[in-house]
Order: sequence, then structure tokens, then C-alpha cells
Amino acid sequence: MKKIAIQGIQGSNHHIVANNYYDSNIQIDECLSFDSLVDSLLSDKSEQGIMAIENTIAGSIIPNYALIDKNNLHISGEYYLPIHHHLMALPNQTIEDLKEVCSHPMALLQCKEFFKQHKHIKLVEDVDTSAVAERIAKNNLKGVAAIAPKMAADIFNLEVIEDEIQTIKNNATRFVILQTQPPKNGKSEINKASLKFELDHKRGSLAAILNMMSDCKLNLTKIQSLPKIETPWKYAFFVDVTFNKYEDYAKAKSIIEIMAEDFKVLGEYKNGRI
Repeated sequence: MKKIAIQGIQGSNHHIVANNYYDSNIQIDECLSFDSLVDSLLSDKSEQGIMAIENTIAGSIIPNYALIDKNNLHISGEYYLPIHHHLMALPNQTIEDLKEVCSHPMALLQCKEFFKQHKHIKLVEDVDTSAVAERIAKNNLKGVAAIAPKMAADIFNLEVIEDEIQTIKNNATRFVILQTQPPKNGKSEINKASLKFELDHKRGSLAAILNMMSDCKLNLTKIQSLPKIETPWKYAFFVDVTFNKYEDYAKAKSIIEIMAEDFKVLGEYKNGRI
């Protein structure tokens, strides 16, 4: 049985991804932070980990890029999950009975417009969506609600007060599958890659490398800059590219090694949106 580290507990979006991504039975290692998730991988407590990396509303989860890079983790795959936020509490309560809603900061941000209509409710940031649901059930907390997937309401016997409270209904999060060793994905399976590199402060240096990618028939699907803390005003670039032919990607990769500094392949895998 494969052990998978997730951020959060059962009933969380990470748990849903684990259930959807893996065909066989798995054992879950519940981690209440992304740092703990990384520790689970580095200590060999888990074979693979699932980490949210970006959301269509809130954008990139920038610290997670740094965690992947700093700890030399490898991306072996990805999964896109449509996000559904539900307001849940102990049974037989209405929204007027609520005094406080606790959830992950990202969930609160994605439901901001809904709570503008209910200004009597205090919004409190917490580490995990489903962990709040569990705490409400365990401690019989009346007047407190959680924002979490519907699975959490089923697991912890809570009642959904309002369905689909996210501001934008077409809301999705991209998750990456991580491991400490390079994945053994065959070239025929690979049509996406995550790369990291650094560039000198020269005019046109970034444009030159992006033009080269285009010439090599790579499609740039993501670019994210991250400051290098130890070198002020210098940035690392994290990019995702898709391609039809591995040979085109291999050519681009060999050129990037010449054009850029500190070049690293974070992962070569199958595009999760196909």
C-alpha cells in the first residue's frame, strides 16, 4: 500500500485529489502544513506527496515553488481539481445563528463576496478547511462554521447550510505530485515539463529565452518569478511548458543550459489537462 502525504486531513481537497489520482489503495499521511508534507517525503515516511501549487482565482502559491526547489523535490504528475466551497456547521443551525467562520485563508478569499452579505459573521483564518470541520464536530461548537468540501460534512456529520459559496463558480486548483527521486516517466508519456532557471540582469535576456522556447515549438503555460533571498534583486524563474514532440523539448532544454544559470528540471510528466 502506497503512503501519500497530503496537506490537511481527510475530507480536504488534497484528500479528494489523492482518491482521484491513485487507482490502488493508499494510506494517507495527514500534514497540517506544506513544510510538514515536505518533511514526510524527506524522511521517507511517505513515497509521494500532493501539493497545491496554483489556483485560478488566487494565483500561484509562491512559497511552494521555493519548497520544491530548495528541497530538490521532483514533480512526477499533476491534477486539476474543480473547487467547491460549502458552508457547514452542526445540525439544526441557520446562517443567522453563526458568529464565526473559520477556514484556510485561500478558501476565505475565494468566498469573499458571499460573506459581504453576512457581515455579522467574523472570518477567522485557520490551517486547513477540513480540520475546522473536524474540530466543530469533536468539540460540539455551536455558532461556528467551516468552509470545506462536501466530503468533510459527510465524514464529520455536519450539515451544509449553503452550497457553492465561492465567488467564481469556475474555480480550480492545480496540484502537483511530488517525490524525492526523479520519476521514471517514459518519453512517450511526457508532454509537459516544469523548469527553473536564473538570468543575468541584461536587457532582453528573458525575452531571448522565451523566444527560443517558441522557436522550439514549446507552449509556455506558466511563468513565475521568485526573488533569491541570498542575492538581492536577482530572481529565479519557474516555467511550465507543454509540447507535442519530446525531441523539440529536448532541444530547447539543451539550449537553456547554455543561455541560463542554475538550470534545473523540476519535473517531466503528462499534462493533467488533456
